[in-house]
Amino acid sequence: MTANEPVLLESTDHGVRTLTLNRPHRKNAMNAELWAALRRAITAAAADPGLRVLILTGAGGAFSTGMDLSAESVAQHPLRAMREVNEIALALHDLSIPTVAKVTGVAVGAGWNLALGCDLVVATPQAQFSQIFTRRGLSVDFGGSWLLPKLAGLQQAKRLVMLAEMIGAQEASRLGLVTWVVDEAEIDAFTSDLGRRLAAAPPIAVAQSKALLNESADRTLREALASEARAQTVNFATADVHTAIAAYSAKTDPVFTGQWDAT
Repeated sequence: MTANEPVLLESTDHGVRTLTLNRPHRKNAMNAELWAALRRAITAAAADPGLRVLILTGAGGAFSTGMDLSAESVAQHPLRAMREVNEIALALHDLSIPTVAKVTGVAVGAGWNLALGCDLVVATPQAQFSQIFTRRGLSVDFGGSWLLPKLAGLQQAKRLVMLAEMIGAQEASRLGLVTWVVDEAEIDAFTSDLGRRLAAAPPIAVAQSKALLNESADRTLREALASEARAQTVNFATADVHTAIAAYSAKTDPVFTGQWDAT
């Protein structure tokens, strides 16, 4: 891994990996090379059994200004480019582990929707967000048409997309589009601690809870209850339930492994 690669990877010994979009000279605008590297990194994360948490951020004081629309970057046919973009959005959504976006500076267009595709978003007060597509003669993409109404409601989604306004972190938080606003001097420590806390949670139970919540908008209550019952059956067949009960009795912190234990 070199500093010139489009996506930088950093992993900790407790199962947290940070992916850093690394085109700071373009505020991490995404060209074909960066899209391909991001897809590889997310695919590798999905295949890593030791990984518990994935954090996405950007280099150089920006998260991402979205798709790079320079002549060099749009040389391939748009349909082919969008197919790749869509596959990345789905791969991120389908990750079973918790995902966190750490946003400093600007996150606009597909860059903002990349952050919204994560389970949690941490931003500095200086962070700025925009669904900038209409300013560029484009319609919303990277899952924004699905994510925004679910997170902010339909009217606010239409406002953000149609007007392409730039909003600050506090307003994004008020709309439910940022989970925490943290001072710039503290955001690295805050996100690292958040990653450790998520990594310490029972991995099978967390993965199933994430799937249940993601699927909730498209299910009836009856269907959701049936899915919850199946998920709990799986959880009771892991060592983590026994570990949690023993730790509660001993007044110690449990160490969850997600190992199968149907005894």
